[in-house]
Amino acid sequence: MRISLASATTTLRHRWPTLLAILASVLFFADGTSELTPFAALLPIMAIIYLIFGAARRDLTPGRELTLQLTALVAFAGIAALVLALAEPLARPVLAAGWLAHGIWDLIHHRRNRVVPRAWSEWCGVVDVLGAAAILLLPH
Repeated sequence: MRISLASATTTLRHRWPTLLAILASVLFFADGTSELTPFAALLPIMAIIYLIFGAARRDLTPGRELTLQLTALVAFAGIAALVLALAEPLARPVLAAGWLAHGIWDLIHHRRNRVVPRAWSEWCGVVDVLGAAAILLLPH
């Protein structure tokens, strides 16, 4: 199978968020995931970033979209609070599920092309899914 330079360039041009997300994930999770608190704190922070993007893009008019984003913020904050309240053996899979849920949330945003730029939702989704795997599988 031969891959032409043009084909490789096209792939890179269209999939650069994924490639950067893989690199960011490797760097971010290289030391393992011993302390869960920072990873739990990122769940509501990620939802807040979506609100900021949505406001900047004027996609959060009062109504359904704003309600949906605020509901997600409450849900991700709730997952983070639950992780912090649980003991280590249970907290880790709950946190990984929260990160995976945010990856699904990113996929929904990518498909809808609303609230955040598609490149952001692609990048964040890959980081979230790889992060969920790292939280479960890397040394702690």
